[in-house]
Amino acid sequence: MLVCELACFFVVSWQPNTINSLLCVSSTAMQYSVCNSTMKGWPVSPLFPCVLLFLTFLFASSVAEPVAMRADLTHVDSGRGFTKHELLSRMAARSKARMATLRSSGSAPAVTVPVARGGLDVGFSEYLVHLGVGTPRPQRVALTLDTGSDLVWTQCACAACFDQPFPVLRASASSTFRRVPCSDPLCGHAVYLPVSGCAARDRSCLYAYAYGDNSVTTGKVVEDTFTFNALGGKKHAAVAVPNLRFGCGMLNVGHFKSNESGIAGFGRGPLSLPSQLKVGRFSYCFTAIIESRTSPVFLGGGPENLEAHATGPIQSTPFAPGPAGAPVGSSPFYYLSLRGVTVGKTRLPFNASAFALKGDGSGGTIIDSGTAITTFPQAVFQSLREAFVGQVPLPVANGSTDADGRLCFSLPAMKKAPAVPKLILHLEGADWDLPRDNYVLDNDDDGTGAGRELCVVISSAGKSDQTTIGNFQQQNTHIVYDLESNKMVFAPARCDKL
Repeated sequence: MLVCELACFFVVSWQPNTINSLLCVSSTAMQYSVCNSTMKGWPVSPLFPCVLLFLTFLFASSVAEPVAMRADLTHVDSGRGFTKHELLSRMAARSKARMATLRSSGSAPAVTVPVARGGLDVGFSEYLVHLGVGTPRPQRVALTLDTGSDLVWTQCACAACFDQPFPVLRASASSTFRRVPCSDPLCGHAVYLPVSGCAARDRSCLYAYAYGDNSVTTGKVVEDTFTFNALGGKKHAAVAVPNLRFGCGMLNVGHFKSNESGIAGFGRGPLSLPSQLKVGRFSYCFTAIIESRTSPVFLGGGPENLEAHATGPIQSTPFAPGPAGAPVGSSPFYYLSLRGVTVGKTRLPFNASAFALKGDGSGGTIIDSGTAITTFPQAVFQSLREAFVGQVPLPVANGSTDADGRLCFSLPAMKKAPAVPKLILHLEGADWDLPRDNYVLDNDDDGTGAGRELCVVISSAGKSDQTTIGNFQQQNTHIVYDLESNKMVFAPARCDKL
């Protein structure tokens, strides 16, 4: 029975070396014993006798050979009837919260979930990956694709769960569902599992994962068969991959308020879905957000001929090293070497050092599926804003101020939108010349009072000095994470045709 008698877990603010509080939830069926009660570099709470129930899940499963497969993605706002103004506001709210969470993670194990605070209740998801779990009849899960974390989990055997729009995963309905025992090497791993616990009754491994916004998922580490679409086969053919590990989230509290059932970590650590599948690369191609079309994600392969599907040049740039001195696998982020930014005729007065990772682990440039809008450090954003204002022949819209980190121009009624300066990201070995639709949103007058606007969909990172390339800038671009060659390959494409 997958219900706890005593479940103790931390609600972590994710400040370095700080644990804010310990929350204990009682029920009536099971006891726990501690198999690892320390967090490296963090003080241990005197309340530890309450018993932990954590461990942060997963690890490379025993897939015999790499497999090639695909899954469908949908954007969290797809088909929900939002106007362009509303879409932009929701993206901005999620991006702002994501930045706060990234910043709060500091040098601690970086796990992030975007959540709106004090404004729009937008949940935390961006793109949802749709999979099947279990046999003989796979059960539906919809997991947020997150290249900024490693944990894979879905709600299961709920004691305290958030609402989701389809049934919670039922372990009893799967003949291949298995608990991972405490004796597993991962149960107590100091790097991948900062805190671990063990169920005294059945000696199964427990996990708790705390996110920077104080959201928490807690449950058991389990394994089961995942079902994907076959790559290169019939359109609706399926491929089943056994023994993939994930978190059976039994106690999930915080800002989970969207249409997902959990999170699929696609980060660089050994706990992520790509790592478990032992694939040499994965890729995705996000369709335009305003089109509400399904997007593909490929694991272990992709379209056989990248050139055949590209609508522009195919480029590549190496992944940059992560934080110096950090244990291998402790940082899930995909860092890039950004050398500069050009707006129209103006190369912004910042060299590579403005975008580089610093010795203390701050700064750097990452590409992130879980952030909607690309964000730059405040000084870079201010320079970018001035470059656009100086080259776009329109007045800046009311309410579009330096303080709010956005830039929109008022567009008179019946007037055609003018040409907009190019925006180019100068990466190591590649110049990413963004298509207009990947950084400009033309907002019609939708009755909200904003009027017609031309908005540059780039934002300030506020107090953070990290640069994050968000998914709006990645639209209709095939992004390939070549893990074997340690590089990112990218090319413009018609993502709905892949």
